[in-house]
Amino acid sequence: MTIHRTVGRRTQRPIGKLAPPSTEEVAWRKAMAQTRTRVPKGVFRYRTHEEANADWERWQAELVAATARR
Repeated sequence: MTIHRTVGRRTQRPIGKLAPPSTEEVAWRKAMAQTRTRVPKGVFRYRTHEEANADWERWQAELVAATARR
């Protein structure tokens, strides 16, 4: 099977030469560095997967609420 049609062109960056990060990338990196997982440290043992999932969902909800408050 051969390809008869090409749509668009791919531009390649020169090898070993990366552009400096943009202001959006720097802002994203700073925001992600301040994000916490809200999962307390330690070893957790659960009797069922449902109990583990309930804790995980609670921690994720707390993270979303904390992020929305910022």
